[in-house]
Amino acid sequence: MDKISRIKELVEILNKASKAYYSDNVEIMSNFEYDKLYDELLALEAETGTILANSPTQQVGYEVVSELPKEKHPARMLSLDKTKEVDALVSWLGDHKGLLSWKMDGLTVVLTYEDGALIKAVTRGNGEIGEVITNNAKTFVNIPRSISYKGRLTIRGEAIITYSDFEKINESIEDVDSKYKNPRNLCSGSVRQLNSRITAERSVRFYAFSMVEPEDAELMNLFENSFEKRFEYLKNLGFDVVEYKEVYAETLPDMVKWFSDKIPSNDFPTDGLVLSFDDTAYGKSLGTTAKFPRDAIAFKWADEEAETTLREIEWSPSRTGLINPVAIFDTVDLEGTDVSRASLHNISYVEDMELGIGDKIKVYKANMIIPQISVNLTKSGSFEIPDKCPACSGATEIKNENGTKTLVCVNPECPAKNIKLFSLFVSRNAMNIDGMSEATLEKFIDAGILHSLSDLYHLSDHKEKIVNMEGFGETSYENMIKAIEASRKADMAGFLYGLGIAGFGVANAKLIVKSYKSDISAIMNARAEDLVEIDQVGDVLARDFVAYFADEKKRGEVEKLLNEIEFVIEENSAEQDLEGMTFVITGSLETYPNRDALKKEIEDRGGKVAGSVSAKTSCLINNDISSNSSKNKKAKSLGIPIISEEMFKNKQFT
Repeated sequence: MDKISRIKELVEILNKASKAYYSDNVEIMSNFEYDKLYDELLALEAETGTILANSPTQQVGYEVVSELPKEKHPARMLSLDKTKEVDALVSWLGDHKGLLSWKMDGLTVVLTYEDGALIKAVTRGNGEIGEVITNNAKTFVNIPRSISYKGRLTIRGEAIITYSDFEKINESIEDVDSKYKNPRNLCSGSVRQLNSRITAERSVRFYAFSMVEPEDAELMNLFENSFEKRFEYLKNLGFDVVEYKEVYAETLPDMVKWFSDKIPSNDFPTDGLVLSFDDTAYGKSLGTTAKFPRDAIAFKWADEEAETTLREIEWSPSRTGLINPVAIFDTVDLEGTDVSRASLHNISYVEDMELGIGDKIKVYKANMIIPQISVNLTKSGSFEIPDKCPACSGATEIKNENGTKTLVCVNPECPAKNIKLFSLFVSRNAMNIDGMSEATLEKFIDAGILHSLSDLYHLSDHKEKIVNMEGFGETSYENMIKAIEASRKADMAGFLYGLGIAGFGVANAKLIVKSYKSDISAIMNARAEDLVEIDQVGDVLARDFVAYFADEKKRGEVEKLLNEIEFVIEENSAEQDLEGMTFVITGSLETYPNRDALKKEIEDRGGKVAGSVSAKTSCLINNDISSNSSKNKKAKSLGIPIISEEMFKNKQFT
């Protein structure tokens, strides 16, 4: 393994160990082993002059600015000419050697190094003026902050966020409308943040695709007018470069297919390929047009089209109130997959396309990914705009903003706007209806078969409609119905939590159920002055709880739900010997199957479980009593006992 590769491996290993130790309170490596690898990394960084931005040897100083400064590029950054024809690529390359590489879909960034240090990073902007993002660039996951070359070096590349990182970031966002639409938009917003800490949290990566002509004659001679040798040099400096392949006219078509076949398995977004002359002197001699350089050309895959028949325009409500039109057509094969739906965006788009049921249309996949209608061959224009929302049957309204017409639902109680309530109700800590994802709930709401929580228990009335939905079938339908039926035997605290009462959590629910001896009628008629007598129930929560059941519509829905379910009341015969005590659990467990099991035992015995150590904590349960985890350190500083599972079982609380 070469030294640069070893540096990258050490950075990954040490960062993983640090995250486990400081964030997850798990020690996966001894201090001795960590220090040994850390010293090896330090030595390699000193020897090679390469230091990656995410190296544990670096302390990133985050910066917050009021705005990003603008800077003019020394030379205008031109965009590439494009073609969708492989034959045109072959003709363009002629008898020269070329390099074929990915055209990554992110944000172009220009890095400048001097005396081995990254001194400036600027976005492409409009090609003439970009934004200075130097501190943000220093937080990119894989960017070298220091390199062995001590002259001035300027490198162009693409900042991207991988699909897997994009999905992780979106999974952490509960509000569907706040989720990011695609990795490119997320990357652009992340790179151009005013607070570099936010950029650091987004896992932005940089892939070099070219080098601005260096002034160093000795370095230029090293490259021997070869674009490929420049790539190799950048890799030796510690940069990740775009994946590329050497091509000639006769091998070019097969190599285009090779790249095309890799798209489904790529973890990064692309929007085509770039073909460059390997001979940089020849490429430079060709000059530029007014718009494009002549030493490289972009290739976009030709969009495969298929003719089909429009069968339905489905109007799909969203959380924002927008009701979006979706085309449903006879299934066609595009790029190897079956396609039967395409977004129609808004009313103006449908009008411009003059769409109507039964029209002959052509569809394609934009950039081999997103289904779109390319042309309407018959243009009947007979589509109808619904005057009622499919989700709630409430009135709809057409809005015209900046010349674009959209359809909206004006009912504030529309279930499509309250998807989070449905999602909470079916969640594990509430009614625990397995397999009922937000996407599934939205399908049912869009189809008009789910208006209120109690409708969940009547989905079997819509079997035919459900089994014919995309992503559903007989088996998935049966599994869903089984999960719904199983939820009819309900836990009262979980049920109350699932109603979505403001500020009301599982712990509060358990306390109220216990205080009112599992009497649901008494709970629904509780008075605020009585509720505040319960530990951890304050004035605001008590008022919100009482107000919820005082709302006639909400109370009526609860009563409908009570007709569908039966509460399972577990008699708690456990000794209440932990009353008044608060525990925090950390680290791995040995005798309990999971933390929930230990937490349940503590609560059954009258105790409480908190998430963090504080002055109110009675004991910290951690099998690794001598560990230097943050929770152990906090407990020791506060004089709080740290006990193992065995000590807990033996009631050794001091």
